[in-house]
Amino acid sequence: MKSMLARRPFACATRIVELACSTGSGAVETCCIYGKKALPGNPVPEGGEMLIRIGFDIEFDLPASCMMTCMLYTHPSVSRQLLKPDELRVEPDLPVHTYWDLFGNRCGRIMAPAGPLRLQNDTLVEDSGRPDIVVTGARQTPVEALPDETLVYLLGSRYCEVDRFSALAWQLFGSALTGWSRVQAICDWVHQHVSFDYMQTRPTKTAWDVYTEKFGVCRDFQHLAITLCRCLNIPARYATGYLGDIGVPPPAYPMDFSAWFQVYLDGRWYDFDARNNRPRIGRILMATGRDAVDVALTTSFGTADLKKFVVWTDVVAENS
Repeated sequence: MKSMLARRPFACATRIVELACSTGSGAVETCCIYGKKALPGNPVPEGGEMLIRIGFDIEFDLPASCMMTCMLYTHPSVSRQLLKPDELRVEPDLPVHTYWDLFGNRCGRIMAPAGPLRLQNDTLVEDSGRPDIVVTGARQTPVEALPDETLVYLLGSRYCEVDRFSALAWQLFGSALTGWSRVQAICDWVHQHVSFDYMQTRPTKTAWDVYTEKFGVCRDFQHLAITLCRCLNIPARYATGYLGDIGVPPPAYPMDFSAWFQVYLDGRWYDFDARNNRPRIGRILMATGRDAVDVALTTSFGTADLKKFVVWTDVVAENS
């Protein structure tokens, strides 16, 4: 009888401590690196437009060979902003099969042998330097008029239990103005209701857990906000990517991938962020999906012990 090893999703925006626990790994190296050409403190350059260096260095130890899927590329919508190739480098040198998933995200597939496995990328992105778009007059589309492809983002998913929140969502936000104002009211409430704490999260934490425990990391804030939006017939999807500390004070913890969410209003998708709850500069999208399950950075079909996890996103001087 063969034993089956469970899939181990390496979920977005969970700190290295949690990841070590979820994979069963021992000591983990974690640090934040800054390129020699990066501007100190990630200030906003004069003139608005900026270059942002993004990348990662992730290492695993595999007790046995296994297949791994990776969602470590920038989103196809970012392709025109890239000034360097967006390539996944693998050590040892292994072929990477590239494909696009059901949500339009670029993915990679690797068959890795037992032993150390290193995944790297380092590229340069041109950014407008402008904060997230705010359109306070954006209207909510009646559910009967929503495009077919948005309907899946009204349904419950692994981390977003729409059925458990329906009555609460209408009680809290049923009287709020529809459209942008209602989504912002949800962000304000989640931001005030939940406290950020790296040590109070876990890979199995759902929106209901976040609501009852009132602690979590950025993915938990977004799952709760997404669920409340869906209850109110607002299509909402999970987003992951790079978000540097551009124009804001740097946090006390190492750089990580970030999570936010997008809602469909007035015929297009808009970014919202229940954790930071303010327009931010330099969001670089990697993937979108129903929740964190759909955008796991890596999923190993076997045991993969995480040994190193480094992420960078830095403003770069254009003349350097």
